[in-house]
Amino acid sequence: MRFAIALLTVICIASIIGTVLKQQEPFGNYVNQFGPFWAEVFAKLSLFSVYSAWWFLLILLFLVISTSLCVARNTPQILRDLKNYKEYLREQSFKAFAHHADWIGALQPSLAVAHIQQAFAGMGWKTKTQERAGDANGQGRGTLIAAKAGAGHKIGYIAAHSAIVLVCVGGLLDGDMLTRAQMWWGNKVVFTGGGMIADVPETSRLSKSNPAFRANLLVAEGQTAGTAILQQPTGVLLQDLSFSIELKKFIVEHYSTGMPKLFASDIVIHDKTTGEKTVARVEVNHPVNYKGVNIFQSSFDDGGSRVKLASVPLAAGGKSIELEGTIGSSSALTNGADKMTLEYTALRVLNVETFQKSDSNKKDLRNVGPSITYKLRDAAGQAREFHNYMLPIKFTDSETAVHLVGVRDTPAEPFRYWRIPSDDKGSVNGFLRLAQAVQSAPTTQAAIQRYLAKASDPAKPDMRAALQTSSERVMSLFAGRDGLGSSGLQGIADFLEKNVPEDQRIKTSEVLIRILNGVLYELAAPSVISADVRDKPDWLNQAVLALSDAKAYPAPMIFQLKDFTQVQASVFQVAKAPGQTIVYTGAVLLIIGVFFMLFVRERRVWVWVKPNTDEASEPIAGAHISMAYATNRKTMQSDQEFERLKNLLKETHEIY
Repeated sequence: MRFAIALLTVICIASIIGTVLKQQEPFGNYVNQFGPFWAEVFAKLSLFSVYSAWWFLLILLFLVISTSLCVARNTPQILRDLKNYKEYLREQSFKAFAHHADWIGALQPSLAVAHIQQAFAGMGWKTKTQERAGDANGQGRGTLIAAKAGAGHKIGYIAAHSAIVLVCVGGLLDGDMLTRAQMWWGNKVVFTGGGMIADVPETSRLSKSNPAFRANLLVAEGQTAGTAILQQPTGVLLQDLSFSIELKKFIVEHYSTGMPKLFASDIVIHDKTTGEKTVARVEVNHPVNYKGVNIFQSSFDDGGSRVKLASVPLAAGGKSIELEGTIGSSSALTNGADKMTLEYTALRVLNVETFQKSDSNKKDLRNVGPSITYKLRDAAGQAREFHNYMLPIKFTDSETAVHLVGVRDTPAEPFRYWRIPSDDKGSVNGFLRLAQAVQSAPTTQAAIQRYLAKASDPAKPDMRAALQTSSERVMSLFAGRDGLGSSGLQGIADFLEKNVPEDQRIKTSEVLIRILNGVLYELAAPSVISADVRDKPDWLNQAVLALSDAKAYPAPMIFQLKDFTQVQASVFQVAKAPGQTIVYTGAVLLIIGVFFMLFVRERRVWVWVKPNTDEASEPIAGAHISMAYATNRKTMQSDQEFERLKNLLKETHEIY
């Protein structure tokens, strides 16, 4: 029993892991989530495919066999006990019971027996009476009344243990055991390559007559699919269906927070054998059953949306290009001698973000518009992922709108966003012209002269010369032309740390930042950017921060989303689960069994009625009555029931 409980505990823990941790995902997903070391450890323990792990199936099989043998061994005895009143108990054995009593009844033995039987019948107890003649001297002569109630307790034992067997059998059937069996003995192998579904060999396909499977099927709007995919740790298996699903329309509704509220798919099921068409709607928690296969609404995905991107070169003299592609495809690019590939990863039409209201502490939920995610992969196969919003975003009413340009090196990292201030036309062109002016030494020198003309006194040439030297140095540091290896505000900070005493750094930095802002204001002439944004302090402050971060951006260009045509796809889970009914039956039996075992007590009562005699064994009036009570669980309720039964039987028959 202890060993069985330990195994059940292991099964419960493994089931929790299998519920919390997504199963049968590609191994790369787990590497991104847990790291290479722990992903390898978890893989060796088969935690990514718990329900098909050899140790999980072995425990289930052991529980099925051992519990079945236990039920088979004990059920005949239990059924015999249901009919057994144990009426062969002797009078001398009564005193061995914890609950026993004796008294003298007023009625004669035959009448006393009738009244006792009537009392038990009124309480719903079943009784059996046995007359005993005794020996030649009359010793042992009397009547034994054996009564019992709560025999359903033993039925609970059979039901609970049978439920464990049924649940385990259903788990084995609906798990991965049958798929594993086909791989072991049916020459089926996991497909690890790529390409079209039609190119997958027959050795990696499961037949339409497969008795049990659980697979995913992605169908884009307006398209039809009839081959589902079973994800395996090292690849995939294909499950050919006896029907195909055509997605007419995918419907998704959102809460105000942007979270999906409703998934629904209007589909047409095409039977491959008869050609019959069945119209249906699949919703979350409302699956459709077609010829024994349940079709669940699992999630949704992009079905090959068409997007148009325009490049924004960051270097002076770069040419803008336009690209068109579909999500999931790629385009070849060249950057001089370097070859790159742009991979269209994802399109999000709805992006609801939380903003702080400027006039209060309340949060404001706002849809900031579409965004595009893409990867730039070099010739060596290394890739960075980018996430850019289509429209500029204002975080508060008083701030300048900015274009968010995100980048990350690995999928495990969050995106880091470069905030580029938007000009009066809603583009980044004004900022880029300013960035190019900062990198141009002649243009910067001309801006410094305009700044000196405004900020210095012609009558003090020494101060003008010092201010010019400081202006040239700070712009050289900011543009990264001084050879120190850093630029932007970091370049100025590195210079201060190396050349200025610590107690003077704050004052010196304030002077240098004031000079920087003044020269940048002259650089941001209306001929470079529009006059509408030049005189906005917040725009210029944001531009300073963006210029400072420009060197950290790892790509020579930005790709902006210009236009798109969204095509949605629905992800269905198709499952054939022959063990489902078995598991449900086992669950009902388990509820019944546990109820009977916990709340139904088996009780037995024996009453011995014999003639009342004096010391000379001569019969006198009345009958001598003995009573014994037994139950499978000794509780306070048992004590109370014994007293109640004893008093009930004594009320009619007692003399003293």
